[in-house]
Formats: sequence, C-alpha cells, structure tokens
Amino acid sequence: MPDETSPPPDSIATHRPTSGQDKSTGVSPLQSANAERKATALKRSSSEETAKSPAKKSISYADAGVDITSGDRSKQRIKMLARKTFNKQVLSEIGGFGGLFALDLEKFPNPVLVSSADGVGTKLKVAFDLGIHHTVGQDLVNHCVNDIAVQGATPLFFLDYLATGKLEDIVIERVVQGISEACKANGCALIGGETAQMPGFYADGEYDLAGTIIGAVSRDKIITGEQIQIGDVLVGLPSNGLHTNGYSLARKLLFEVAKYGPEQYINELKDKTGAALMRTHRSYLSVIKKLTGADVVSGMAHITGGGITENLPRILPKGIGALVDRASWTVPPLFEHLQQLGNVEEDEMLRTFNMGIGLIAVIPAEKIKKAKAILNRANERHCLIGRIVRGERKVSYN
Repeated sequence: MPDETSPPPDSIATHRPTSGQDKSTGVSPLQSANAERKATALKRSSSEETAKSPAKKSISYADAGVDITSGDRSKQRIKMLARKTFNKQVLSEIGGFGGLFALDLEKFPNPVLVSSADGVGTKLKVAFDLGIHHTVGQDLVNHCVNDIAVQGATPLFFLDYLATGKLEDIVIERVVQGISEACKANGCALIGGETAQMPGFYADGEYDLAGTIIGAVSRDKIITGEQIQIGDVLVGLPSNGLHTNGYSLARKLLFEVAKYGPEQYINELKDKTGAALMRTHRSYLSVIKKLTGADVVSGMAHITGGGITENLPRILPKGIGALVDRASWTVPPLFEHLQQLGNVEEDEMLRTFNMGIGLIAVIPAEKIKKAKAILNRANERHCLIGRIVRGERKVSYN
C-alpha cells in the first residue's frame, strides 16, 4: 500500500526533474533554445507583413464628395454679395442660424406679411448647356417679387436655396451675384439661404435653385381681386419671353423635335436658340407700384406656369369670368415657332406659356383712362386684351 505522504505516480512523472532539465521550468536547454528561435522567427515574419501591408487610409468628407474648405470660400464671397443688399432693417450677418429683419411699423402701421416660394425649373438645363449662370438668379428673384407684388406687397427680404453635386466656386458666385443684383434692384435684402453639396444626387456641373420671399402690405392695401366687377377691363403687359415656365415643352420642341443647337441662329426667332430661351424673367414691381399707388387696380395676375388660362382665374370672385381677345396683342415669334414645330393645339399653348403677356391688371372701366396715362408716362407698353364678364371663374377666348 503506498505511503499516504507520497505524491501520486503521475504527479511524480510531471514534476520530478530529470537529467538536463531546467529545475524551475521543467524545459531542457535544447527545447528552450528552439522555442526562442521560433519566437524570433515569428516576430520577424509579423514585422515583415506589417511593413508590406499599407496603413489604412483615413477617409474625409472631401473623399465623399463634399469639400467643406471650398464651401467656406464660397460663403465668404456670398457674404459680400448679400451685404450689398442690406438696409437698416437687417439686423444679422450672413452665416447665422437665422436672418434677422426688423419690420418698419411706420411704413406698415397695420402690417400683413406676404410670402412666396418658387424655383427656376428646367430653364436651368439651358443655362448648363450655355454656361450662363448670372441671369438665373435674377429669374428667381423677379418671379418671386411679382408673385407678392400683385397682392400689393412690398418685398422685404429674400432667402435662396442652391443645391449641387460638386461645388464650383465660380458658378455659385455667378448665381448668387444675379440674386444679389435682382434683390438690390427690387429693394429687397438677401439675408440668408442655403448652399448644399449633394454628391451623387445631382450630375456634375448641374444644380437646382429655389427661393423664398417675404413682403409686407398694410391690411387696407391688400389686393385680392375681391373688388373685381363685371365690365372691368383687362390690361396686358408684355413678357420678355418664356420667363421661367414651359421649358420642358420648349426644350423638347427646339432640341429634340427640331434638333437645334443652343448656339444655333434661327431665322424664325431672329435670334440664337439659347439666347431666346435665356431672356430674363422681368420684374413688374415698378409699374405695379405706380398702378397701386394711384388706386386704379382691382386685381392683378402674374402669368406664370399655366398661362392666362389657369392664372387669371386665381383672382376672380365667384360668379365672375374673363373674356380674352386673342387678336388684341401680337404673339412673339418664339411662341409661334414652338407651336408650329410641335403642331401644338391653341388651348395647350395658352395653358402652358404666357404667350407674350407676363402680367394682367384688372382695371375698373371708369379708371382705364387714368391707368393708361400712368402706363404711358412710365413708357410701359400695354394693350387692352379683354374684359370681365359673368361666369364661373374661367377664361374664355374669342
């Protein structure tokens, strides 16, 4: 029977030193040397692999297509362009989280704010083809100004939104320069906006442009059209061209159907295709102020997308219609040529394009003589294009 104090047999085999073993580890010198050589070789191999494999690259926002540094440079130039439009009512600088504007309560003792938002639309496609970017900003501002001016409002401030795939400093600056110039011309402050870089969302060299305008009018000066009566006269003011509407159809007819190039001179237009399409959307603010100041208008309609057919009814009261005489003005060659190219029906033309009339003022019959005198003094071309009749908020043509 084994001695109770003796270790078990397997314990003796494991821990008892034998000849040539390290008494502390139980490993022979030969085994130890081999292990060291293996460890050294393993370290060398690991070091060589680390040296061969490149370090993992740090990915930045710029690698994703958004150049913050370039954007910051553009913002500095935009600040200078915007500052040119500032007046004493602007209380903030460009770059804050919101624009601050102090309403002049002496000028508007019982104020009502009037707002509108719009974009330039596919007219931008023509701008991209021609590399013309300074006029689209003017198109945007003037369109928005007209939308609130027809309600008697004075423009106060404007905010723009420009989104692009890749930010090109010179293009952004030209667009904002046009916005700044138009704001200044309309007495409107450019107090803020947004420039967004959205790589992968827009094609290279393309951008989208939109804006919001805020104006004010004294409550007793608001023009809604509710005073329009049967017998009132429709006075049409000319457009500069397509303005900012109907470009999808116009581009299809000119570039796909007729296969014209944007720089091609067209005899029927007496101009190059691109130049005819890029004429600036005009502002009617100055002449509107003259008419409203003389209290001779009962309603005004800005003729934009939808043409006369869909825009004039927006100001007609219930039980009132409009009769428009198509022979009362000369339709510009651009519209006539578009109609011929696509064999476009007359009704389709009238609800797609402005057809040469950019603004319609509704004038009471007893005030038409005074209104015509005001327009003549302002050297504003105009024509009597119809009258208000009994109906249900629709436009009829003869």
